[in-house]
Amino acid sequence: MVQNPIVPTIPLDENGVHHGFLRLPYSRDDSAWGSVMIPLTVIRNGDGPTALLTGGNHGDEYEGPIALMDLAQSLAKEDVRGRVIIVPAFNYPAFRAGTRTSPIDRGNLNRSFPGRPDGTVTEKIAHYFDSVLIPMADVVLDFHSGGRTLDFLPFASAHVLNDKDQQAACIAAARAFNAPYTAIMLEIDNTGMYDTAVEAQGKVFVTTELGGGGTATARSVAIAKKGVRNLLKHAGILSGEVQLEESISLDMPDGDCFVFSENEGMIEPLVDLGEDVLKGDVVARVWEAGKTGVAPAEYRAGRSGILMARHFPGLIKSGDCLAVVATVL
Repeated sequence: MVQNPIVPTIPLDENGVHHGFLRLPYSRDDSAWGSVMIPLTVIRNGDGPTALLTGGNHGDEYEGPIALMDLAQSLAKEDVRGRVIIVPAFNYPAFRAGTRTSPIDRGNLNRSFPGRPDGTVTEKIAHYFDSVLIPMADVVLDFHSGGRTLDFLPFASAHVLNDKDQQAACIAAARAFNAPYTAIMLEIDNTGMYDTAVEAQGKVFVTTELGGGGTATARSVAIAKKGVRNLLKHAGILSGEVQLEESISLDMPDGDCFVFSENEGMIEPLVDLGEDVLKGDVVARVWEAGKTGVAPAEYRAGRSGILMARHFPGLIKSGDCLAVVATVL
C-alpha cells in the first residue's frame, strides 16, 4: 500500500500546546528537495473529545484563517479538555496565492476527497485528512466564505443526512456556532467535498459562509471568533456558557433556490442580501457588455424567501451562480 508522504512536525497525541507544520515533500524547480509546509497547532489536555478546525480550504476566504490563527495563539492547554487540532490554511498553496484553487496543480481541495497518497499535491492533502485527521475527530468545523466570486449572508450550516441522529447532532452544533443565520444547506455539487468525506465517517460537521468578495470584515471576523469558541464549548472541550444571540433559521430544500446565468455581461442587482423576494420576482438583470440598444436578460427567483447569496463581481459568465434564495423558517 502506498503511504501518504505528509508527516506532522509536532506530536498529534501529546499533552501541551504544539505549533508546527504538516510537511508535504514537493520537488520543484526552485527547490529539488522542497516541501509544502502547512501550519498546524495541536493543543491537548488529557482525555476528551477532539475538534478538527480548518480554514483556507479555498485560498481566497479569510475569516477562518484569521479566527484560527487567533485561536492557536491564544488558547492555553489549561483551557482545553481533550484535543484541538487547528489548521488555519488547509490548502496552503492556494492561501498563499490568494486563489480558490492551488497554483501548483489547479486542484480545488473541496472537490478532491478522498484524495490519493500518490496523487497531486492537492490530492495528497485530501488523502492525509481523510485517512489520518478526520478519523481522530469527534467534531469538525470547516470555515468558508464566498471568496472573490460570491457574497453571502453570514451563516453556519449543517446538511440533510440519511442518518437523522447524525443530522440532528450537526444541526445542534451549527446552532451552537450561533452565526446571525443558521442554514440547512443543500449542496448542488457535493462530489469530492470535504463535507461529504467528514459526514461519511459519521462525524459532527459544521461549515460556514461568512461573507465574501475576497476579503474579511470586522463583523465577519467577530462572528468567526465567537462561533469557533461556542462550538468548542458545545462539544465540551472548552468550559463556560455558549454565547447565544438571535439566529434566523434558513432552509435550502431543493434546486429552486439557485439562479444561474445563461448570459455573459454586466450584472444589475435588483435585490440586496437579506431582502425579501417572492417567487417570480426579478432578482437581477444581465446586460450585454459590448453592445448598446439590447434589452437585458432578466433572472427570476424560483421560490419565495430572502436573498442569501449573490454573484460578487460586476461581470458574469454563462453558467455562473447569480443568486441564491433561501426560505426563512
